[in-house]
Amino acid sequence: MNRVAETRSAMVPALIYAALSTAIVSSLGMLLVPSISLEMGVPVSTAQWMLTLNLLAGAIATPVMGRLSDGPHKKKLLLVSLTIILAGSIIAAVAPNFTIFLIGRALQGLSYGIVAVTISLARRYVAEHQVQGSISSLSVTVATGIGIGYPLTGIIAGMTGFRFAFWFAALFVLTAIIVVIRVIPDGPDEHALKTPFDSKGATLLGLGLGTLLLGISEGPHWGWSSLSTISVLILAAALLLVWIRVELRSEHPLINLRVFRNGDVLLANLTAIGLGAAMYIGLSVASLVAQSPATTGYGLSLPVFWAGFVMFPLSVGSFTANRLVRRLGRRISLATLLPVGAAFMASAGTLLWLAHTQLWEILLGMLVFGLGMGAAYAAMPALIARSVATQELGSSVSFNQVLRTIGSSFGTAISGAVIAAHTGSDHHATGTGINLSFEIGAVLCLVVFVSLLVNAGVKRSHRAS
Repeated sequence: MNRVAETRSAMVPALIYAALSTAIVSSLGMLLVPSISLEMGVPVSTAQWMLTLNLLAGAIATPVMGRLSDGPHKKKLLLVSLTIILAGSIIAAVAPNFTIFLIGRALQGLSYGIVAVTISLARRYVAEHQVQGSISSLSVTVATGIGIGYPLTGIIAGMTGFRFAFWFAALFVLTAIIVVIRVIPDGPDEHALKTPFDSKGATLLGLGLGTLLLGISEGPHWGWSSLSTISVLILAAALLLVWIRVELRSEHPLINLRVFRNGDVLLANLTAIGLGAAMYIGLSVASLVAQSPATTGYGLSLPVFWAGFVMFPLSVGSFTANRLVRRLGRRISLATLLPVGAAFMASAGTLLWLAHTQLWEILLGMLVFGLGMGAAYAAMPALIARSVATQELGSSVSFNQVLRTIGSSFGTAISGAVIAAHTGSDHHATGTGINLSFEIGAVLCLVVFVSLLVNAGVKRSHRAS
């Protein structure tokens, strides 16, 4: 009996530790592009493929892992995924050339699906009164972890080179595997439904999302009006429309699209796209400001060693918000937390738009961003978990993760396109490009916030009548 109690008490910390793998791997992205370009002898535009390919692999893997996590072999799925991520980290660390390095980055893309698997495990094994708080904590683990992962990556890469940063990721993932083996119960989940896997739906969704993210990521380089970009986006739309039709007709779909009829699920997923885009505009441009030279008029001239610390307040804010959400979760409606989170993110976006030439302004903006992300990202999966059956939780939450990723890629593409159009003779973004990027992020947050307020007003009106 004591053994069971000890296992349950260690369950949530173990799952959070496993989910932190996503944050550690994510922190090996934007910050290291210049270092990879220099060390591998490739142009910066080519080095950006370390982000694109990782994102494409994640978009394909996440919905598949989400559906599999609804099945009986949750622990095995988590261990296999972490092992593949470990292999990818080692390959990237020892890669003799850029091609091999990209293979490692593609294998690391499975990290995007880890959170959905840990949430399914929490729903299965955590005590009922702790489930909602556990899901909220797991949901914001990535945001909290990025604020810690970026400084670590900056320190390691700044002192020893980028390869040691990937070795650190490998070591972290290895310890996560050991924790999962020791803490998570063995054996299949006997309460899970044993349904056939929707391979047709998985193939169509993977191709559709991969094509869509390829078009979004490469649009700034190919040109948004080029034949290549337009053709790829049209193909993506066609594949996704066919996928929707197949899923609605399937008896056991990869993702049950009928749950979108539930207002809370639809609200969480639409918010995921909007806030995901706004968040990545803020993070990517703030990182650019931190490392740009002072001669640009806005740059802080921080070396990679210190640039990662710019993201640390993001971790503090998201962790603080998550603790508050767990305390107030039973007093405040989860639907109310979404506009509250959007309001904080809109405030942060506006602050960065109007003031971003001093270090304290960037740090304050990241802190407020973290508070908003902590509230909004904690509410999204909790709303979904409250509204769908346990057997559909993994696929529903994983699709929310996919939509966040799509939103993030939109944000990266938008800021990339704006900066590409406003680049000075010194090959750095102009002040106009930086201001416009921050402005777009702020406006996007405000649009999401106002939309959520209107939705809340309509619901209140319906209840009153």
